[in-house]
Amino acid sequence: MSTTTADANAILTQPGGDTGMTGKKRGGAGKVFSGIGIALIIIYCLAPFYWMLVSSLRPDKEIFENTWWPRHASLENYRAVFAPGNNFLRALGNSAIVSISVTIVALLIATFASYALARLEFRGKGAFLVLVIATSMFPLVAIIVPLLKNFSAWHWINTYQAMIIPDLSFSLPLAVWNLTTFFKQMPDELEQSAMVDGCTPPQAFRKIILPLATPGIFTTAIIVFIGAWNEFLVAVTMINDPKMQPATVMLSKFTGASQFNTPFGTQMAAGVIMTIPLVIMVLIFQRRIVEGLSAGGLKSWHRTVERKPWALPPSVVAGPIS
Repeated sequence: MSTTTADANAILTQPGGDTGMTGKKRGGAGKVFSGIGIALIIIYCLAPFYWMLVSSLRPDKEIFENTWWPRHASLENYRAVFAPGNNFLRALGNSAIVSISVTIVALLIATFASYALARLEFRGKGAFLVLVIATSMFPLVAIIVPLLKNFSAWHWINTYQAMIIPDLSFSLPLAVWNLTTFFKQMPDELEQSAMVDGCTPPQAFRKIILPLATPGIFTTAIIVFIGAWNEFLVAVTMINDPKMQPATVMLSKFTGASQFNTPFGTQMAAGVIMTIPLVIMVLIFQRRIVEGLSAGGLKSWHRTVERKPWALPPSVVAGPIS
């Protein structure tokens, strides 16, 4: 009896016994549930795009079918999108001009402003940051009429600045807030060590801080670009010249054989064409985006030191920067 009790106690108190088995079971169950959750998220996000792709390949007579793949796949909708009368290629160019301009201007302003907000101490800095993010909370519908009135008085209707400036008013606060958070996580010792090695403050910012902030800047650029690329309300209000309309507005104005015929297949094909550049851009820069979303400035610094010490500025790795 005593031997059995002792054996039982030994088993219960044995390190890594039942506790290890339970941990393995829990770990396996956690991986299964995580995999199921990720699969559901992927399906939820990609299902609309898949249905849009399938609908774009259906001929007009099959557009309302619910099969998983078109019975007679056709590219006629894509040919209709690029028909000379639609000017869709020009509209894509207009969207690219507006989106790239908004992204470049927002990053130029936000990078310097965010670095100053992260490094400088002054009274009311917290209130200023709250004010910055609060400016992006105004509903666009509420300010579109005053904007239209002012732009009409300034003769800005049917111009690029009529789309770029309103987009900046919403993209810039987001960029400033995101980059300020990133710069705050960078240690002050980076600039101090660079100045000891002979760097001026502008050199320290350009040769040390900016390379380390690349993940955060890339992430912010992608977010700003996508927002500007998909913008519709400002463009449809400020632009009535077909030659100046971006792709989002042009897509909404596709017409069929008559005014009562909505070309769903052509619209779906145009939607796929508009989505492809965003997907390609995200796939190309996905590593930078993941680093920017999951790691702060300090982690980015340590990762650079461990993986690519040769990529660091000479003032940090070897010596003074001339």
